[in-house]
Amino acid sequence: MELRTARLLLRRPVPDDLVPIHAVMSSPEAMRYWSTLPHESLAVTEAWFPGALLSFDNPAWDEWIIEHEGRVVGYMGIWNMPEFGFILHPDVWGRGLATEAATAFIEYAFAAHPIDALTADVDPRNTASLKLLQRLGFTVTGTARNTFLIGGEWYDSVYLSLPRPH
Repeated sequence: MELRTARLLLRRPVPDDLVPIHAVMSSPEAMRYWSTLPHESLAVTEAWFPGALLSFDNPAWDEWIIEHEGRVVGYMGIWNMPEFGFILHPDVWGRGLATEAATAFIEYAFAAHPIDALTADVDPRNTASLKLLQRLGFTVTGTARNTFLIGGEWYDSVYLSLPRPH
C-alpha cells in the first residue's frame, strides 16, 4: 500500500530503509525534541529498527516511510494507537513536506482505524511541530512536566488531539 501526494510517496518500511532512517535518527538536530537521544551508531539503529518500523503484526503501530524525490527523508505514523508522530531529516525542513505527508496520512488513518481521535505528545519547545499540528486541526488538550528523562535531563509535554472528522 502507498500514499502519494504531489511531491511525496508514503509507503511501508522495508529493511533497505535502515541506513537512510539512521541518517535521521542520528541527527542531533532532528532528534532535539524526540523521546530518545540521537542514535550514536548504525548498530543502535539496527537494534531499534525492526521493533519500531518493521512491526507489521503490532495493531497499535502503523508506520510509514516518507520519500521525496526518490530519497527516504523520514517517517510518520501511529504508535501506541492513536498517538501520531513524525520526524524528517533537517535538510528537508521548511518546504511544507511534513504538512503534505501528514495531511495524506491523517486522511488514511481515520479511514483505516476505528479511532475517535489522533493524539500527539510534543515537547513544548518544538514550536514548529506545534504550529504544524495546529494548522492540521489538532488542539491542545493538556500539558505535563517531567514526562521524558533523556540523557539525564527532564523534558515536558504538550498533549494535542484531532477528533475524527464527521
